[in-house]
Amino acid sequence: MKAYWIAHVDITDPDQYTEYTQRAPQAFAAYGGRILARGGRSEAMEGRVTPQRSVVIEFDSYEQAVACYQSEQYQEAKKHREGVARAEVIIVEGVF
Repeated sequence: MKAYWIAHVDITDPDQYTEYTQRAPQAFAAYGGRILARGGRSEAMEGRVTPQRSVVIEFDSYEQAVACYQSEQYQEAKKHREGVARAEVIIVEGVF
């Protein structure tokens, strides 16, 4: 079954955040990740206030999604996000 990263991100330093966005897609691709949504229009219908940026990334399996997050390549990219953005990231298994 496919799995998805779902992330909500609020950015405090857009210039520094680009260091993250230039590196992270390489880690996603290495694990078969496909970005389905990134930073387009969004509106919170329930729950918390709409984050600045919402991201959905599809992987072929839950194991690949977790392995990508835990990978050295992604963790290195993530260092460039720390301190310049607040992120909530969950991995959820799909139904098909």
